[in-house]
Amino acid sequence: MQHVVEGSEVTVVTDQPFTSANPGTAYGNTAANRSIAYATNARFNYYNADAQLVRDESFGSYQLVSSDPLTVRYTIANGVEWSDGVPVDAADLLLSWAANSGQFTTPDFSPDRFVDAETGRFSDEYPTDAVYFDGAPVAGLDRVSAVPVVDGRSITLVYDEFFVDWELAFQVGVPAHVVAGEALGLDDPTAAKEAVITAIESGDDIDLAKLSRAWNSDFNFDAMPSSEALLVGSGPYTVSAIEPGESVTLTANPRYRGRNQPSVETVRVVTVADPLAAASALAEGTADVATPTATTDVLAAFSGLDAVTVDTTLGGTWEHLDLQLRDSKNGYFDDPLVREAFLKVVPRQQILDELVSPVSDDAELLSSFVFTQGETGYAESVASNGSDQFTRVDVAGAQALLEQAGVGEAGKTRVPVCVLFDAANPRRVAEYQLIREAAAPAGFAVTSCAQPRWAEALGTPGAYDAALFGWNTANRAVSAAEARLGSASSISNFNGYSNPEVDATLDKLAMSADPQNQRELLAEIDARLWQDAYGVPLYQYPVVTAHSDRVTGVRNSALDPGVFWNIWDWQPSAVSESGSSTR
Repeated sequence: MQHVVEGSEVTVVTDQPFTSANPGTAYGNTAANRSIAYATNARFNYYNADAQLVRDESFGSYQLVSSDPLTVRYTIANGVEWSDGVPVDAADLLLSWAANSGQFTTPDFSPDRFVDAETGRFSDEYPTDAVYFDGAPVAGLDRVSAVPVVDGRSITLVYDEFFVDWELAFQVGVPAHVVAGEALGLDDPTAAKEAVITAIESGDDIDLAKLSRAWNSDFNFDAMPSSEALLVGSGPYTVSAIEPGESVTLTANPRYRGRNQPSVETVRVVTVADPLAAASALAEGTADVATPTATTDVLAAFSGLDAVTVDTTLGGTWEHLDLQLRDSKNGYFDDPLVREAFLKVVPRQQILDELVSPVSDDAELLSSFVFTQGETGYAESVASNGSDQFTRVDVAGAQALLEQAGVGEAGKTRVPVCVLFDAANPRRVAEYQLIREAAAPAGFAVTSCAQPRWAEALGTPGAYDAALFGWNTANRAVSAAEARLGSASSISNFNGYSNPEVDATLDKLAMSADPQNQRELLAEIDARLWQDAYGVPLYQYPVVTAHSDRVTGVRNSALDPGVFWNIWDWQPSAVSESGSSTR
């Protein structure tokens, strides 16, 4: 039974637009898309605001069958349905494994050659006979090479080797019957599910090519799709309307029977890139929930508001500058000497002092790529990882490295560096300006590659040289770094980083259950990243969470998906005149 308050509506403002209903792909993997997918799909487990992993057995259960070999059985609970009434079952589970294991990729296929530089999506030249699921094999399912056994609503995964984060490796993604409907033209859900299972179990390259193409691309849209089947989900809410680049409307799912029953009937997620405009919307009553970029102006806008609750904390997202190690726009950054030279003139301390410290009194430079501040192992890693060489601007050191790289006479060469960032975010604009000014004396001509849909451009070959953005911490997996740093990763390795020593250490990390050994391995990776001039971490985000008195139960989480983590707990304290409770 639904517990929806009829007529209730909450408006949330976020800074990124919705672009894809499949955040499991490299293109769809943005904070905005993950938040919508989280609200519209159920899962085996999720993190609460205290970073505790919560199992949702109203959706399904999982059982460790054996530790040697590592064997895990997942079972969907009785009566769980997609929002179109089709049961969630083993076909959906098997498709998720196929899409995220990398087991069916056509040998030597290189998907990067077919990415449109303007949109970040696969182009029309993408070959129709290639099998390539653009999923996340480095999340652990690459270690399940044998086709899993399916049975009704269950799937059994047998790992080739131990994987420490097995409990976080598997979730159900997009619905199998919808993917098969789009790819194979099958309207009957039962036939569509059977076709998916048959294609995967038999290794049918013809059907798998079609299925992978649909899985990769058909769920990418920023307006209501012509096929509403692409909006089918399994969670508390469904997508009922999309205004391109502006908003997504979520409506309580009448078919949802899980324990996370929503109370708010309609949630409008509105894109407001300007944090001051987001704060103003809350102050003026046109929005109810906001997590705008924390700036002194934003805090001032919230100051003194009687009907707004404001909470400021240190979040799990951390700002950083990535360099394109391959396929950069300028062609220079494949040389580690040039990369190191540029990083020596990134004014990390000045960025912190001018942009973050005024908002957060205890703000500190983040000096690790793999540990966050306060985490066990952070201080030890920072003490030896070499980050102290990049705290202050070193123009002379940068010039010497450019001379050594042979790119021209020191101080006269103008190495172009085009930086990708969100021009609507004032803190990023300020970061860019500070970097441009600090880098000029060393011989770098820093220019802007900013664009409104910057997230879609991440990883696009030849589109930019460096990128300013934040990494959202999604979970407490010790192996999570592999998605960003593993050479085989397509989901988050946007800059083409590849180091065989790091790959080997990541493999060891994924198989280690000893916390001390995990920290030692992470410290090795951390030091190597600094040596390779991968980029620079800057700071952890101070997070402002604000909500009006028209809604209660709002609580931000440091882990992804932030404020959306308990959307079902939100309670409306006011409804329209026609509204009435169905409790």
